[in-house]
Amino acid sequence: MKNNKNPYLSLLILHAIIAVVVFVIPFLSKLYALLIPIIGFFIVYRSNNKNNEALLVAAYLVGVEVFLRMTGGNFNNEYVKVTVIFFMLLGMIYSNLSISGFIYFFFLLLLVPGIFLAIVVANLDTDIRKAIFFNLSGPICLAISSMYMFKRRILFSDLQNIIKALGFPIITTTVYLFLYNPSVKDVVTGTQSNFETSGGFGPNQVSSILGLGMFIFFTQLILFSKSQKRLILNSVLLIFVSYRAIVTFSRGGVITGIIMIGCLLFLLYYFSNVKGKTKIGLIFILLGVTATVIWTYTSLQTNGLIEKRYANQDAKGKAKKDRLGGREAVLDADFKLFFDNPITGIGVGVGKELRKESLGQEVASHNEISRMLSEHGLLGIFGLLILFITPFVVYINNKQHLYFLSFYLFWLLTINHAAMRIAAPAFVYALTLLSVQVKIPEKSENSGD
Repeated sequence: MKNNKNPYLSLLILHAIIAVVVFVIPFLSKLYALLIPIIGFFIVYRSNNKNNEALLVAAYLVGVEVFLRMTGGNFNNEYVKVTVIFFMLLGMIYSNLSISGFIYFFFLLLLVPGIFLAIVVANLDTDIRKAIFFNLSGPICLAISSMYMFKRRILFSDLQNIIKALGFPIITTTVYLFLYNPSVKDVVTGTQSNFETSGGFGPNQVSSILGLGMFIFFTQLILFSKSQKRLILNSVLLIFVSYRAIVTFSRGGVITGIIMIGCLLFLLYYFSNVKGKTKIGLIFILLGVTATVIWTYTSLQTNGLIEKRYANQDAKGKAKKDRLGGREAVLDADFKLFFDNPITGIGVGVGKELRKESLGQEVASHNEISRMLSEHGLLGIFGLLILFITPFVVYINNKQHLYFLSFYLFWLLTINHAAMRIAAPAFVYALTLLSVQVKIPEKSENSGD
C-alpha cells in the first residue's frame, strides 16, 4: 500500500450520508451490499493486489457487516464472512504466503471430523448443512484470513489505513442508530439489552462492533490528530460511538473496547521516554474526564438504568441471579456435553439440538471456546491451543505491532460473549499476525517470511 493522504473528513461525511440515504430508502442497503464486493474485486484485480488492497476491502466489509444486517442489506447471515474469505483467497492468488501460516490449514483439518460426526448423529429434523455453516463460517473465515496475513510485512501507516477502512462504516452504523432511535429516554424501560437502541438488530453484535469503533477512533485521536480540528473531530467521533455503544445495554462490546484502549495506553506508556510518559498521563486524565461526562449523560438519558445494568441489577435495583444474561446455563450445558464426549465431541451444530434436553429450548452457544470443546472434543482443544499460542509466537519478533495485544484481546473477549456471529473477531484475530514495521522493509511488502 502506498502511504496516501486519505480525505478523512470527506470519507466520514460520505459514510454519514450513506446512513441517511439507507434510512430513507431501505432497499438501497442491498445495493450497497452488492456494490462493495464488486468494486472491491475491481480494485484488487486492477492493482494485482500489489499493495494488499484485498486487506482494505476485507476490512471495510468487516466494518460494514452490522450495518448491513440491521438494515436488511445482507443476502444471508454469513454473507460478509463468505466475501471476506473470497477476498483473502483472491489476495493469496496474487501474493506469496508464509509457509508457517499453513498451521491454520491444519486448524481447519481438525474441524473436519466434527462435520462427519454431525452428519451421522444429527436429528432428521435438523437442517445439518445450515447448522454446520452457521457454526464453522467464523472459524473458516479466521483460518483463511490468518493464512493470508501470517507474517505479512506491512508498514504501520498502512495498518492504520486498514483500521480506518474498518472505522468508516462504523460511523455509518452510528449515524443510523441516531436516526433509528433519536431519543434513548423514550425507549429504555429496563436493564436488559435493548433492540430499539441497537437499530432493531442484536445488541450484542452492535455493541461488539461499536466497541471496536471506540478503539479505532481512540487511536485516531491520540496518534493521528495532528491539528486542532482533527483533534476535535476525532474526540466527537469517539464520544458519539461510545455513547451509542453504552446505550445498547449490552456490556460485552463496551468493556472490550475499554480494555483495548487500556492495553494500547499501557504499551505506549511502557515504550515512551519521560516526556512521552507525561503526555500519556495527561491523556489518561482527559480520557477519564471524557468517560465521566459520557457516563453521566447516558445515566441521565436512561434515568439511571445504565448504572443498574452494569451493577447486574433489574429496573427495581434487585440483583439478578445470573451475571451473564443466561449464558452460564449454556456454558454449563456445553461443558457437560464435553465431559460426556471428551474425545470426539458431539459434532458440529449438534449442541443447539442437545441443549434443548437440559435447558428446555434450543439455544445457540454465545461462547466459541465452550462450543469448540463440546462439538469437537479433544480436537477442539488442539485447535484452541493453535489459536491461543500462535499469535504470541509471531509477536516475539514483531514488537513494532503496537495494536497486537488490543487485537488479540478483542478476539478473545468477543468470542466469549458473542461467539463468532459476525466476521470482526475472525478478521481482527488475523491482524495480530501481520509483521508490522515502522520503516520501509527491505523485501517486498507482499512477501511472506
